[in-house]
Amino acid sequence: MTQTTTLTAGIDTSKDKLDIAIDDGTACWHDKNTAAGWRRVAARLAETGVRRVGIEPTGGYERGVVKHLRERGFTVLVLQPTQVKAYAKMHLRRAKNDEIDAGLIAGCAAGLKPPAIPPDARLEALAGQLTFVEQIEEDMARLKTRLEHVDDARLRGIIKADIAALKMRRAAEMLRIIKALRAHTDLARRYHLVLSVPGIGERTAIAIIIRLPELGRISREEAAALAGLAPYDADSGKHKGQRHIAGGRARLRRSLYAAALPAAFRWNKALIELYARLIARGKCHKAALVACARKLLIYANTVVQRGTPWVESPAAA
Repeated sequence: MTQTTTLTAGIDTSKDKLDIAIDDGTACWHDKNTAAGWRRVAARLAETGVRRVGIEPTGGYERGVVKHLRERGFTVLVLQPTQVKAYAKMHLRRAKNDEIDAGLIAGCAAGLKPPAIPPDARLEALAGQLTFVEQIEEDMARLKTRLEHVDDARLRGIIKADIAALKMRRAAEMLRIIKALRAHTDLARRYHLVLSVPGIGERTAIAIIIRLPELGRISREEAAALAGLAPYDADSGKHKGQRHIAGGRARLRRSLYAAALPAAFRWNKALIELYARLIARGKCHKAALVACARKLLIYANTVVQRGTPWVESPAAA
């Protein structure tokens, strides 16, 4: 039998340069992290026969080369830093420099399956805009906290004006994102289906759609795990540990958690009943809210999966 192997490259990214290594150890080089450098890297990878590339995110400096390689037909796996670190530990690798890291990324990517659902370039472009909205919200929260400790009337006026300006900017950016979603028939339908769930407003719906491109094409368990809302076992032998959530997409989780409070207290009857049951069983407020946030995401995943809007039902919880 003939066994075919796919050559895999690893790229260690920094602000100014890229370090590239092939998983079979035959080549290792570096180039500039610029448009010209991306073109040279893509050409050399193609000449080498590489079709799969692993890359570790580095504060956004990897986005340009990732986009360029995907446009050139390469399968690009964006790895979590914990995956590469675990791979290095498994192989007892302690030394660290850029070339070694590129080799570790290549080896780690070679052992992984490509994602079943490919990335959506439209949503990747909107993710940066949504992050900007989230940063505006963080700035507003800081200013409101600062306002509580300022007594001078002139300074209070300056801070209030800054908050008002940020509110206007946030509203304008939200409209821009919604308009971009509605420009695509499938994304517009997904958006309106998610909005049909009581307790999910425009801000939360946008976060779910953009931060979870897999929405409607994965199971409820997978959706909860991707959002970092799945409770994981901590058992060993006779010991039964407490379940905890971990990992996942932090910005998506924060949006869902923020929406869970008003949804579980006012807007969603199913979540109101779920929250009351959990509290009656002795669960703490935070654990009950996490469960409601997880349920909210499951509802959104279900309506998109079925292609039908939410229908109010007392038994939905």
